[in-house]
Amino acid sequence: MKANSVPAMAEKSITQWPWLLAALIAHTGWGAYPVLARYLQTVSGLPSMSLLAVTNGTALLLLLLLLRNRLDFSFFRLRILWLFALVVVCRSITNVLAARFTLAVYVQLITLMTPFIVALFGATLFQEKTPPYTIPAIVLSLIGALLMMSNRLSQAGVAIGLTLTDLLGIALALLSATFLALYMLLVRHTVRHRVPGEAIFMMQLVTIVAVTTALSLLFREDWHRWQMLGRNDWIAFASFSLLIFFGANITQIHALQRLGASLVSSILAWRLVVALLLGAWILNERLTSARQLFGAALVLITITWYLWQQRNAASAALPPA
Repeated sequence: MKANSVPAMAEKSITQWPWLLAALIAHTGWGAYPVLARYLQTVSGLPSMSLLAVTNGTALLLLLLLLRNRLDFSFFRLRILWLFALVVVCRSITNVLAARFTLAVYVQLITLMTPFIVALFGATLFQEKTPPYTIPAIVLSLIGALLMMSNRLSQAGVAIGLTLTDLLGIALALLSATFLALYMLLVRHTVRHRVPGEAIFMMQLVTIVAVTTALSLLFREDWHRWQMLGRNDWIAFASFSLLIFFGANITQIHALQRLGASLVSSILAWRLVVALLLGAWILNERLTSARQLFGAALVLITITWYLWQQRNAASAALPPA
């Protein structure tokens, strides 16, 4: 090892800390997403499509103000951007509906399974090599998920404490995670286009606003509900639109550009911790047994270990500096 390599590594570590903090802030925002989405739909009573339309419209206005002199609209002629936008619209709609029908922590739990879906899709659709330990990690995560969703253990095995509404919400969350996995694979295989993150973000916002507004009008949602919101409702909406849809998105984009996807995703499990804490505080939705807490710990440890294994494998594959 060269004499100056240790100081160089230490300097690199120091310069990464602000972006690691940014990644943690972004994950915190996305961990809060299903909690606030569920609150705004089930407590505030906002219709789902109008919620998406107004939230994304607010984020779009802020983005236009920030980038009005720097955005290159030529990128919007790329077909791949429109494909991204279509996948993101499907992801957004299924994600917000999932939070309407089942517990926020269940929605976040399913979202954490996205790396496994990416690995399986990559192997089947793009003939990629499946990352090591994928199958054992899937099995352990599923066991943890079953324990989190169980109310009791019977002699016949685990008795799932879910209603039909919960099952609908979980099915929507699985569909949403599938769309997210497809989006991540599309990004990975189209880096040659070198589209700025802000351009992708704006295309997503424009498409979501257009589609959800049309669906809201089609379903004849009651927009008068917005006039009945109280102070807590507006605080929740401001947090949802400004801190999550805008803040977490922008922060995540820049963290990914500085650190890379493997390092940013290695702390993905933090989202479940945030969902557990905020769900208990805001919605009074909490795990009630030691078995459920053990299941949550098993999921957190398994996914964190799995993602760190992938990060180490990616780092080992890089040529020496």
